[in-house]
This record gives sequence, C-alpha cells and structure tokens, in this order.
Amino acid sequence: MKPETSNIKLSPEQALKKLQHYCAYSERCHSDVVNKLFELGVWKKEQDAIIAALIEENYLNEERFARAFAGGHFRQKKWGRIKIKTALQQKQISPYCIKAGMKEIDEEIYEQIMTGLLQQKWDSLKGERNRFVKMKKTSIFLIQRGYEPELFQPLLHTIK
Repeated sequence: MKPETSNIKLSPEQALKKLQHYCAYSERCHSDVVNKLFELGVWKKEQDAIIAALIEENYLNEERFARAFAGGHFRQKKWGRIKIKTALQQKQISPYCIKAGMKEIDEEIYEQIMTGLLQQKWDSLKGERNRFVKMKKTSIFLIQRGYEPELFQPLLHTIK
C-alpha cells in the first residue's frame, strides 16, 4: 500500500532540497516539477518560489529538457518528429524550446532510421501476400512511431 503523502507537510526548504535532487537525477520540465510539488503537498503560493529558485540555480531549464527529451527519444526509442513534438506539447513546453529540441535530430540519421524501420516492418510482414495490405500496415506502423507520411510514402512505392 502506498504511503499517504498529503498528511506529511514539508517546509519550503525541505521541498526545495527534495526537488534539487529530483532535477539533478534527470532533466525535468516545469510540469513535472509542479506535479511533484503537488505530490509532496506543497501549497501553490510556495510552488512559485521553489520553481524560481530551481531555475535560478540552473536545476530547471526547459530548453535543455527539450533537447535531452527530443534527442533521447529519437536515439533510444526511435520516435519520429511528430510523436516527439506532441509529447513535448503535452508537457507544456514552449514552441521555442520545442524548436530547439528538434535541432537535436540529424536529418540524415533520421531518414536512415526511418528507412530501417520501414524495411524491418515490411520484412516482418512476409506472410502477407497482398502488397497494398503490407503498405497500409507499414504506413500505420510508421505513423504511430511519429514519422511524416510525406517522407516515407515515396519509399513504400519502391520497396520490394
């Protein structure tokens, strides 16, 4: 059973210390920090001061978060730009920071990975005889991964 955190009232200093460790462990965005503050039972009026302190001490930086998130999710999970951008928007990252994060994705490597995923999915459908069904299933797979149809559609028509 999960312990009740709402009964424990942290002082602003204790909450700041906890959040410094939380932000030092991994890059965090403002919405992650606000959610953590709610979990810790910190009042709204104290949250702004804690967030300001974290920004001032460089524990919290949205542009740095967006760059780490975009680069990491592309390299590790092989997500496409659309899925990464949507995830960043859900975390309420500013358009400027999202644009900065997208610069972490090298165009040439992006196309290589997309082509590799397309080929891998195509090959996994070898039991499917209907070419159009294979094309549809491969398209759906790449769209779910966040890749742009205008980039992979021409490849689908040339694949054997």
